[in-house]
Formats: sequence, C-alpha cells, structure tokens
Amino acid sequence: MPYRRATRYVVAPDGTRVAWHTHVGDLLEQAADDALKTRATVLLSNGIGTSENFWRHIVSSLEQDHRVVHWNYRGHGGSEESRSGDYDVSVHVGDLERVTEEVMARGDGRPPHQVAFSMGVRVLLELYRRRPDLVPAMTLIAGTPGAPGSGDPGLAARAVLSTVRGAFRMATPTVPLVAPVVRAVLGSRIAYPMARAAGALRARAPRDDIDEFLLALRTMSPKAYWYTLRGLAKGHAWDVLPSVTVPTLIIAARDDTLVPLREMIRMRDRLPHAHWMQVDDAGHAGLLEAGTEISDAVRAFLLDHGMRSESSPMSHEAGPSAPT
Repeated sequence: MPYRRATRYVVAPDGTRVAWHTHVGDLLEQAADDALKTRATVLLSNGIGTSENFWRHIVSSLEQDHRVVHWNYRGHGGSEESRSGDYDVSVHVGDLERVTEEVMARGDGRPPHQVAFSMGVRVLLELYRRRPDLVPAMTLIAGTPGAPGSGDPGLAARAVLSTVRGAFRMATPTVPLVAPVVRAVLGSRIAYPMARAAGALRARAPRDDIDEFLLALRTMSPKAYWYTLRGLAKGHAWDVLPSVTVPTLIIAARDDTLVPLREMIRMRDRLPHAHWMQVDDAGHAGLLEAGTEISDAVRAFLLDHGMRSESSPMSHEAGPSAPT
C-alpha cells in the first residue's frame, strides 16, 4: 500500500542515516509539519524484516487526527546499512532514542505514544530502561522482552538459548551462500502457501500484503537481517518489566507460532497493570490478519488514557473502551 509520507533522517554516531517517516494523509506535504505540529504523536517501531504495510490499518485509523510516524532499522526500508557493521539491540535502541528526540523537536515537544511490534517490543523496553522520559505510554504487539525462553530462569531454557546462540555464530559464514537461495524461495509462488502450511500465516492473511512483505524481505540486505536476528538472541529485557509504570496495552495473537501465546501471557503476568487483548484466528501477521480489531484497540487505548490532540475529534467524541 503506497503511503503519502515525508521522509527524514537522523544520523547515528557512526554516520549511519536512519530513516523516519511522517504520514501526511490528505495534507500537502510542504504544509504538513505546521498542520501536524499540535497533534499527539504516535511512533511505530517495526519487527525485523517488516515492511511498512504491516502498519496500514493503524495508520489509516490514526493519521486523520494524530501525527503518525514510523521508522526503519538499519538495513531496512529507507535506512542505510550500518556503517560500523553493528546491528546489536543496543544500536537499534540508540537509533530509536535519536528518532524519538527528533520527532519531539519537530512536533509539540511531548514524547510520543510508542507502539512496537515483534522485535520492536524488545527495542522499546530497552529504550524504557535507558530513557523512560521518552516513553509516556506503550503498546506492545506480538513481541516479548527476549527470545522465547529467555525469561525462564531454568537450566533447560538457558541451555537451549546457549545452543541457539552458538548455532547463529556457526551459521554466519554461510549467509552469503544461502542468501540467493532464500531470495529465490521468497520470490517464488510457493512462498505464501509454504507459510500457510507451516502455520506462520492464517487463512485471513491478505495475499497482496504478504506479497509486499516478501518483496521487502528479499530485497533487503541479508547481512542486516542476519546480524539483527543474531543480536536478538543475546540478552533480554525481562528485568525491565518490574519498573514499568506507564500505561501499557499488550496485544497477543492466539495462533502466533513465532512469538507463542504463553510468552505473551508471561509478559502480561509481569505487567499486572497492563491492558490485555488476545486476538483469535491470527498469527504473527496479526497486524494484517486482524488489522481492524487491533487498530480499534489502539485508538481506544489512546482515548482512554488522554493521548489525543487538543483539536482532535476524539476530544469531543466517545469511543470504545480499551481492552482489559
């Protein structure tokens, strides 16, 4: 889905240009900054490899009365590959910190409501650890503070994670050799039915949206994807959860095979103040498979917690209550 958006960049200490995009809706791009300046801002953080069309339902719901921004990790979308070659989680957290500050400077100065999907949940929680002043509220969608099992203190879980990390290290030299094969599969007619057969996609996953995602995935840097994925296997942010006091909405998909529901429930149990929403008949692509349900829940959460623009119609209208 093509968006009308204005793209800008922040520059990291190593010189990498990181892209962020302001959705302008029906506004003229040259007048958008002034028109959007007084609106409450929502900042969207992607999952690894995710194309921007995953956000289309949320953008469509919010861009008429909010300032909606999304940004790209290094090697994703409009952002450069990391000039330092570093794709660890801490690097992405630093990029989100700089993007947030720039978004605030070009808006009304207030920190944005942060919405994160999949890998973005880990990055956002690490930002909360570092700069809680930049996270006044958060929505966490289909993602947890670390790799599955990382929140489990048991010896078995730790042994499995150690094995996975070792496997990542051993497989790294093969990435340039395997990448052309992976790209060929992603570009073939069998990619969608394979994902359906493996349970990664539900029947209501829109084919056009998934094709757009697969195109973005096969055209991105294999190195950026691999090292970002490898970085996710290191450490975790489960220890951040007890310090979280800001309004939080957690959205989980019942049939998610990449981020199992049990991991989302574990996170919910460690955030007893958080609102909880479980979407049935949706997997890890729930933002597309259940886009209307999720976008309605995010809008209701914003309304219930006063995160609205002074001139927004939401200031004068009642809306559905946020999930509990």
